[in-house]
Amino acid sequence: MQKLTKAEEEVMHIIWQKERCLVSDILEEMKQANGKKPPHSTISSIVRILDKKEFVGHKAYGRTYEYFPLVAKEDYSKKRVGKLVSDYFEGSMSNLVSFLVKEEDLTLAELREMVEKLEEE
Repeated sequence: MQKLTKAEEEVMHIIWQKERCLVSDILEEMKQANGKKPPHSTISSIVRILDKKEFVGHKAYGRTYEYFPLVAKEDYSKKRVGKLVSDYFEGSMSNLVSFLVKEEDLTLAELREMVEKLEEE
């Protein structure tokens, strides 16, 4: 699975959220989130790249294309976190968790809650 650029990820998050959408839907969502609407051609190009990378599929209705995700958000997230752990934490999830606790991004209470959830599964 290829890595997405920041712009591709931003568009992909909208497609994952909406499940099926047109470029105009993506533009409207970006306008609501950022207060400004990027050019239609820019978003259209990004979606075509996502299609080529096989992250999204499409269905044509004349000249209008409806896009939908082919890669689940969870699958992409798992792959990216795995790469992060591999590249920065010597492949150790324990090192990642230790780092988060040390940097106070994760409290001990949150860590306990995570362990409890894992034990329930």
